[in-house]
Amino acid sequence: MIEFGHGTHVGLRRTRNEDTYYADAALGLFLVADGMGGHLHGEVASALVRDSVVDLVTRGHSLAEAIRGADEHLLAQMHEGADVMPMGSTIVALRLNEDGYEAAWVGDSRIYTTGRELRQISHDHSLVQALVEAGQLDPAHTARHPQRNVLTQALGVTAASQLHIGMAHGRVTPGVGFLLCSDGLTEDLDAATIARTVARTDLAAQECVDQLLLGALDRGGKDNITAILVRSS
Repeated sequence: MIEFGHGTHVGLRRTRNEDTYYADAALGLFLVADGMGGHLHGEVASALVRDSVVDLVTRGHSLAEAIRGADEHLLAQMHEGADVMPMGSTIVALRLNEDGYEAAWVGDSRIYTTGRELRQISHDHSLVQALVEAGQLDPAHTARHPQRNVLTQALGVTAASQLHIGMAHGRVTPGVGFLLCSDGLTEDLDAATIARTVARTDLAAQECVDQLLLGALDRGGKDNITAILVRSS
């Protein structure tokens, strides 16, 4: 039995929502994509990535295969178009099955496990994360670093030969859920606030997501905000 809540909001400072998402309990597939690019290209990129991943997973491909296929589709669309404006997208995806879960990501959209604690299982493909790993930046200073939104990996942007798809997998134990989100959520809400919200078992998953979106908006809504909360029982 899977319960999930989902939602997206353009935020308070953007005119367009370049985030998109997909949630299907029957397929066991959940994903968030955050597009980037001038004009309408961010919206187009994230939608292309979403649709490609859903199509390929439905046809039996693994998450990694589906994401690589989405990247190829996005690059092909750019090469075929007359407009050379670049476009790209992050992706974070979760696949649930009888044996457990598989997660995959490119960029800085995130996936967490929820339950007793909020634990990030994805790994940001970002400049600040690279600086932290190199010992050149204190993790406590990442939230306000001026280059915190610079990505080191993105679909449609990173050369296909250098694309790194992050992967994680494990068993799904009772009381453990998953939160997928774009960086618009984590930009405005700290981990403690997110953890308190998703841990509220008195609220349905959809109510928790609604609270997360409202919380991010209350704190400025600086970017597009998207979240999916998945609970299994």
